[in-house]
Amino acid sequence: MKKIAVFASGSGSDFQSVLDANEKQPFCEVALLVASKEGIGAIERAKKHGVAWIVRSKTAYPSAEAMYEQVIEDLRARGIDYVVFAGWLSIVTENFVRAFPDRIVNIHPSLIPSFCGKGFYGLNVHRAAIEYGVKLSGLTVHFVDENCDGGAIIMQRAVEVLPEDTPESLQARILEEEHRALPEAVRLLCTGKIKKEGRVVTVLQ
Repeated sequence: MKKIAVFASGSGSDFQSVLDANEKQPFCEVALLVASKEGIGAIERAKKHGVAWIVRSKTAYPSAEAMYEQVIEDLRARGIDYVVFAGWLSIVTENFVRAFPDRIVNIHPSLIPSFCGKGFYGLNVHRAAIEYGVKLSGLTVHFVDENCDGGAIIMQRAVEVLPEDTPESLQARILEEEHRALPEAVRLLCTGKIKKEGRVVTVLQ
């Protein structure tokens, strides 16, 4: 069974969705939580489910590259197969991507390539979607490469943008879909059902 490390920077609700799905029908070993700071909700979720956790914050290192070098060592020491960014707000560095090519996935709360890249996180994404006037938003699960939110797309889910939506209400509805899509994408990845050729990702039957 493949081992995954989940990275989170906040409450950890996406992390929880993977834990819950995996407990119902195991498809991986959730071997580690990497948290960006102490005291976040994701750590409490890891403790509750008996998942090992560590904190890796850029403020504790001379550079982002140095921090990610430490994380590379952390993951290799535990035999991690795949990395899952589930609300991880630290932009990844090239040394980390090179260490785990096509083995890092991220979930982003828009239909990439819309409303993504530097500065598009949290409510900023949903505010931008509403202000632009789009009728559909949603989420994207994608591989991580050296370009922020630029990796090959694994899965997308569309969510209607309603006339009365606020960034908060749109975020809440998209989050519901995230909690279904992310565990499914991780399951497909860990069970060998994902085929990637260039930018094209195919789900195998």
